[in-house]
Amino acid sequence: MAASLCPKPHFVVIPWPATSHMIPIVDIACLLAGHGAPVTVITTPASAQLVQGRVERAGQGSSASVTVTAIPFPAAEAGLPDGCERLDHTPSVDLVPNFFDATTRFGDAVTRHCRGLMVTRRPDCIVAGMCNTWAHGLARELGAPCFIFHGFGAFALLCCEYLNTHKPHEAAASLDELFDVPVLPPFEFKLARRQLPLQFLPSCSIPEVRLRELREFEMAVDGIVVNSFEELEHGSAARLAAATGKAVFAVGPVSLCGAPGLLDSRADSDDARRCMAWLDAKKARSVLYVSFGSAGRMPPEQVMQLGMALVSCPWPVLWVIKGADSLPDDVNEWLQDNTDANGLPASQCLAVRGWAPQVAILEHPAVGGFLTHCGWGSTLESVAAGVPMATWPFTAEQFLNEKLIVDVIRIGVSVGVTKPTEGVLTGVKSGGGGKAKADVGTEQVKQVLDMLMDGGVDGEARRAKAEELKAKAKAALEHGGSSHMNLEKLIQFAG
Repeated sequence: MAASLCPKPHFVVIPWPATSHMIPIVDIACLLAGHGAPVTVITTPASAQLVQGRVERAGQGSSASVTVTAIPFPAAEAGLPDGCERLDHTPSVDLVPNFFDATTRFGDAVTRHCRGLMVTRRPDCIVAGMCNTWAHGLARELGAPCFIFHGFGAFALLCCEYLNTHKPHEAAASLDELFDVPVLPPFEFKLARRQLPLQFLPSCSIPEVRLRELREFEMAVDGIVVNSFEELEHGSAARLAAATGKAVFAVGPVSLCGAPGLLDSRADSDDARRCMAWLDAKKARSVLYVSFGSAGRMPPEQVMQLGMALVSCPWPVLWVIKGADSLPDDVNEWLQDNTDANGLPASQCLAVRGWAPQVAILEHPAVGGFLTHCGWGSTLESVAAGVPMATWPFTAEQFLNEKLIVDVIRIGVSVGVTKPTEGVLTGVKSGGGGKAKADVGTEQVKQVLDMLMDGGVDGEARRAKAEELKAKAKAALEHGGSSHMNLEKLIQFAG
């Protein structure tokens, strides 16, 4: 009885300021709160609305225990444009080092704030986004354990640990030479260096000193929090714990933390309503959903090749296009002529320019397949909804995720992309590089989509496996499930 009266530890959660990282770590904060732990989420003014929206989505049982604190972000002091408070809002590759400088200064402000909390609500545990490397020093000052959240799955993290330890990529003769990454027998994986996460590339826009700090942070923390569930990744979490010597807690899929019927706070937007009404007019499992994440931007020539495949396929298509405003006039004209922006019930290709309610879309019974960039958040949302995938990795750990989706859990088909798509973290400096060409042609896309949406016996097997994993994902977060128990273990560890 006395143990049950002990107050739960106070978690301070500090997201890495990039949209795809912020959403799942805030969901983790809400799950901890749902287990009775008080949580403070520290963010920036420009991201406070996004964070608060995720908290409200979790429902009253969780949101009452979550405090959202906004601390000014020193964008101007670091030479960034006013309001540039997320990595995916950084306007050019040249400013990435400035952004990292700003986050270090932000860490100083967070540290001062947490010292003030010692008087009223002492932090008992820090959970920090992967590049908030200063958080370990803060945790030690507070006498609290520190956990890292990468936003990656356990399998991808296991691959990264192998690469850090054994360095097979450094012996590769070229960026395209394949080498083995034997982390999950009996499965075999071959990768090229250009397909690895940013820290293993010969060069990227993140300063080398920051990458060293990241590795030092990974090695210093007390444990790793993963948005996954133990039944998904074939023992990867346990292997990761053995390889790192760290406590590893798989607590997902965190997208399921929302109360039934509650969606993202933006679900009342015109775009969201248009998407859902359009889906309501379609047959079950007939729609192909296409989205490449919050930061996914294709070169104009590749947009055209993809677009011609999508508008000619026999299934209704819901296509989310990020960065459409920056596309050339001729590409935008083609999109206007060949896609529907208004959500007409009879249209075959609805194009959404900007945000779409992805979780609600994937859970809609009309959706039968997902063409994805293999970002881990999108991957888990598709798993939780029971939707098979066609994989088109862009960057970061997405080529690793593709291996898991296609070769291990077998709920996806690969488009066949071999090279990353340049972005703000991988792109060339201003003034360099030429016009990017399309790596994947229209016919190649159409062939893979046929396999995804039809696929005969293999397609049925993928759908059956996806449904099986959907049930396991839901069970993991229910009382007695693996993720539910891991959340309790995490709280016990912090206490």
